[in-house]
Amino acid sequence: MQADDDRSHRPGWLRYAPFLGRPPALTRRQWRVLGLVSIVGIFEIYDVFLLSLNLKQIQADLGIAESHLGLLAGLVGAGALFALPVTLAADRFGRRRMLLFTILGYTLCTGATALSPNTAAFVIFQLLARLFAGAESAIANVVIAEEFDARNRGWGIGALGALAACGGGLAALAFAFVNLLPFGWRSLYAIGLVPLGIVAHLRRTLPETARFDALERERVEFHAAPPIAPVRNLVRRYPGRLAMLAFTAFAIQIAMRPAVVFSSKFLQDVHGWSPGHVTLLTIVGGMVGIAGNSAAGWLSDRRGRRPVAVLFSVGMLVGIVCFYLLRSPIGPFFWILQLFGLSGTDVTLAAYGAEMFPTAVRSTASGVRVLCTTAGAVTGLALVSVLFGLTGSNWTAIAWLCAIGALSPLCVVALFPETAGRRLEEIAPEH
Repeated sequence: MQADDDRSHRPGWLRYAPFLGRPPALTRRQWRVLGLVSIVGIFEIYDVFLLSLNLKQIQADLGIAESHLGLLAGLVGAGALFALPVTLAADRFGRRRMLLFTILGYTLCTGATALSPNTAAFVIFQLLARLFAGAESAIANVVIAEEFDARNRGWGIGALGALAACGGGLAALAFAFVNLLPFGWRSLYAIGLVPLGIVAHLRRTLPETARFDALERERVEFHAAPPIAPVRNLVRRYPGRLAMLAFTAFAIQIAMRPAVVFSSKFLQDVHGWSPGHVTLLTIVGGMVGIAGNSAAGWLSDRRGRRPVAVLFSVGMLVGIVCFYLLRSPIGPFFWILQLFGLSGTDVTLAAYGAEMFPTAVRSTASGVRVLCTTAGAVTGLALVSVLFGLTGSNWTAIAWLCAIGALSPLCVVALFPETAGRRLEEIAPEH
């Protein structure tokens, strides 16, 4: 049996992921960790995409008013605001244990969504699903950051994002049949129960990160500390880094999330596209978006996190404005630029969220990023409903929100440190 540190190993599934390009020489353990967390990430993204793809069908089935769509999507997304206690627990009890807990939680809630009898039940089930999914995403990025070498940490986070983004393609493919399935959009949510069969395998094969194991051995008082100790230590030691990460994540999501949620409905209502046409564009755009994850991770390892974060976030904002304001036949194809920029922005901010803080509070910091990301998304969706009264159009409202989103790359340029290629202990010492 080959050792975990063998760097000649290449997993069999890699042949099905050509979008990862030429990967670095990873250890057998690193490949195993990447593969395992990516599997569950696929279904997390699948669930997130279902709402935006099926928004028109869900609206018709549950009788939701046009002016309330932004509020509904905002309430659903608000679930991730409550992910922080789960990510905090990952700093106390371990990444592996809490990752398994989140997978179980969002899978059951996604499946329960298929049985929603009314709008209130739909919002509750989806809110809970987003709580667990947000925590899962944050912890997964921490796992990759702690397991990968400094020289290819960005590639690892980008690869995780690219593989998980395949869930969007899976959702788009399923959406093409929404009008043919016996229960319509409900059948698509029922598919979300599939990860239940994966949990048992993960319990046997997913290791705890070496850095968390080392921290737990070093600090004998670890479990005796108050439950909120990671939050207290994070705010006390890194207030500046925490504030700028929180603001950046919040501002960009005000523009990003409404643009994603309303895209399918916009194509159907304004351009008259069928679900099949929406699926085709989403798959093509999704493939480009997947490449954006890989490209952002690879580029940020070589050119730096800061310039790459700015490049991708600005590209995304340009894509949003052109997609929603251009009424020509070329307008819908700016969705591809939007997805490409969105993917790269997510990768670089996720990397910053994990890299700028020490092991003892790293998962908590990633949870704060998710909380602020969610707060920005909820705020953006609520603002769409508010601006609808001023503009008479959800589409114009979404374009206006890009002015707020532009504050995010400005903050990165002005305040963020460069973390690419540096050991985690050098960026943020444990003591």
